[in-house]
Parts: sequence; C-alpha cells; structure tokens
Amino acid sequence: MDHDSYEANVDKARAFFERAEEVASTDNFDYAIDLYMEGLRLSPDALEDGHAPLRRLGLIRQGKGGKKPSMMEKMRHLKGKTPLEEMLNAEYLMAKDPDNLAYAETLLKAAVAGRYLRTTEWMAHLIFEANKASNKPSFDTYILLKNVYSQIQMFSNAVVVCNLALQLRPSDSALRDELRDLSASMTMEKGKYGKGQDFRDSIRDREGQERLQSQENIVKSTDVKQQAVDQARRKIQQGSATVTNILELANALFDLETPAGEEEALTLLDNAYAKSKDFTFMKRHGEFRIKKLRNYIRGLSAAAQKEPQNQVLQKQLQQSLHQFDEVELEHFKKCEENYPTDLRMKYEHGRCLLKTQQFDRAIPLFQESQKDPRLKVAAMDKMGLCFLLKGWADDAIEIFQQALENCQTRQGTLAKDISYNLARAYESDGKIEEALKIYRKLAQTDFSYKDVGQRIDNLRKNGTR
Repeated sequence: MDHDSYEANVDKARAFFERAEEVASTDNFDYAIDLYMEGLRLSPDALEDGHAPLRRLGLIRQGKGGKKPSMMEKMRHLKGKTPLEEMLNAEYLMAKDPDNLAYAETLLKAAVAGRYLRTTEWMAHLIFEANKASNKPSFDTYILLKNVYSQIQMFSNAVVVCNLALQLRPSDSALRDELRDLSASMTMEKGKYGKGQDFRDSIRDREGQERLQSQENIVKSTDVKQQAVDQARRKIQQGSATVTNILELANALFDLETPAGEEEALTLLDNAYAKSKDFTFMKRHGEFRIKKLRNYIRGLSAAAQKEPQNQVLQKQLQQSLHQFDEVELEHFKKCEENYPTDLRMKYEHGRCLLKTQQFDRAIPLFQESQKDPRLKVAAMDKMGLCFLLKGWADDAIEIFQQALENCQTRQGTLAKDISYNLARAYESDGKIEEALKIYRKLAQTDFSYKDVGQRIDNLRKNGTR
C-alpha cells in the first residue's frame, strides 16, 4: 500500500474509532463494537485507537451485564477466509465475551498469520497474564505463546513461557531441550539488541508497544502521556513535519487532558492548516472541539443531576447542548464538502441535521448514504425518523419496516431502535394495536429499554389490551 493510501485508510479508520467512542459513551455497546470492527478492517494493526479501546469497551460492557454472543453470532463469526477476517471475527466474539481465552487465542494466531505485529505482542501479553493468573494454567496455551514469541523473535518471552510450561510437565525432555535452544537464542538476541537486525524492527514505535503491555489499565499515567508528547515533538523538531507526525503530536497534546495541552493542540492544527490548506488538519481540529465539548457536557450533566433544582446549572447544560449541536453540525458539513464521495460524512451530516430538526435537508443525505452497505440500515432508520417527525407517519412506517427487513439480526441495539421507532410511528398514525404489539415484544426482551414500559401502561390505561 502506498503512503497516501495508508494515510487515507488510517484517517477513515480513526473516524470509525471516534464514532465508536461517542456511541459507547451512551452505553450503546453493540453498535460501538460494530464501529470498531469497521475501523479495524481499514487499519488492522491500530492498537491504541482500535484494539485496546475495544478491549476496554468489552470489559465495561461485561460489567454492565452485557450478554455473551448468541449461537447465531458464533456461527456467523466462525473462522474466516483471510487472517484479517479471522482476526476480526474472533475479536468481535471476544468483545462480547472478554474472559473467553479460546477467542483470544484464535485472534492471536490470526494476528501472527497476518503479520499484525503490534497486535500480536499485545494479545500475547494479555493471554499470558490470563493464563498465569488462572487456577489451572493451560499447558497448551503456554506452548502456543512459546511458538508465537519464537516466531516474532521475542526469545526472552519465549523462555519465560517455556519455563512455566515445564513446571506443568517437568518430565517433558523435548521441551527441556527446546528451552535450552531458546535460552541460547535469547543470549544472541540480547547481544544484537539495538542493531536493527530482528523481525520486530518493522514496529515503528517500540517504546509505545512496551507501554501497552499493561493495556488492561484504563487510564494512562501522566508520565506516559508526557512521554508521548515529547517523542512526537522530537520527530517534528528533527525535520519530519509530515501530516502523520503533526497529527500524532496533536493527539498526544490533547490526550494530556489539560487546558494548556488542548490549546496547544488546536493551535498546532490551525497553523498546519494555514500553511498547507490540507483539510485533514481542520478535520482533526473539529474532532477535538467536539470531544472537548462532550467532556464538558458530561461533567455539567452529572452536576445537574445532583442538583436538579439548580436552575443556573440546568440553563448552562441546555446552552452547552445547543452549542454542541451547532459545532457538530458545522464540523460534519465541512467534512462532507471536503470529502464529497465519503458516504459516512453524508450520514453524519444528516444525523446532525436531524438533531437540529432540519428534516428536509437531512433526508437526501440519508438516501445517499444508504448506498454504503455498512450504513444502509442505520441511514434508513434515521430517514424514517425524519418522516415521522415531519408528521408523515405512513411513510415512516414503510421505511422502518424495510429497515427491519434489512437487519441481519433482530436482537441487536439497532434493530431494537428501529422496532421502537416503528411502534412510535404506528402510535402516531393511530394504529394502537400494532404499536402495543411491538412495545410488548421489546419489553419481553429488554424491559428497561427506553420508556417501553411506560408506553405500554399508557396505551393499556386508554383501553387497549
């Protein structure tokens, strides 16, 4: 892949990752997992932005009672025709069942086959820690790790897991001989370290990879964040002010989560755009503004919930939400103008127009974005909402029905959203029996979903059974 194509893929992948983060913040975990999958399909070795946050999301989802993958999902994500497909299938299942070591091992094998080296090291470490902490460590798992570490020439790690395997089977003479050979390779590796001779030299950020060995930690330390800033800044100071390096520094500065860091990141992007007129910088600038506002609103919302009678807080929250909608709309409008063939940008622009009740402008964008198979169902759902909120209930009903027919599963969050919207359209059109039937099905599978319980009670109080 040439440099420009690589940059384009990384940029597109990052858009999926950031959207996934936004969706996950609303506890819409299953949709967020799908978005991470799309991003990793474009950038398979994206560790910090893709694999690692998806792992954290899976753990959070599990902690909040998220269901394990259904039998249908297991069948659909069985193996794969390519290493990438197999890796993503295993990772999808692992996101919904984070403690399943079999999924992790399948993911690791596929990452090795695809030569996704950063992902390989990270996953190998996770499996090692899980197996080591188990009440009954698996000998076969240690052997898998030994083979993987040997293949990527991490002989020190291979020696460690080989020793642990020998503790489980001390009479295995063949394994003892292999340990001797690995120890010799480890000695040679240490002698060559730093000379740029081994397989891992293709990993561009060795220090960053080693920091990710403790990826189960949710929050990076301040020191690690500052190291990332210093490292990114050095690249530019040494004369390599490429688009990638400028974005890396901006990301690291913003990741400091300090007013000074955020301000420097925004200024850096402003200056880079002024010199190059490359919209990539303004796109990231807009993404940072949105993220900064979103974080501010989260804090303000938490404070307002604690003090519901505080009118000043309530007013500030409403003003901030209005400002957020305007900033997001402006951002995606510019993105669509600069990336006219990117259907994701049309969809996001339409979503913002829907939020600001500009239905007639949003509908054509959702119609266009349906041409992307990955966006088709979600775009149909949003288009149906536009028709419903315009008062065109009959048209909304038809669109929601078509969207449900195109859903791969009726159990996912998106399918539930569409079903709920269909019920609202029936209710708006006076078709109460049809609406109640859908609400009841939703309540039977997820009673806490939105306000279905309240809607069922209201309809029944009005005489509908």
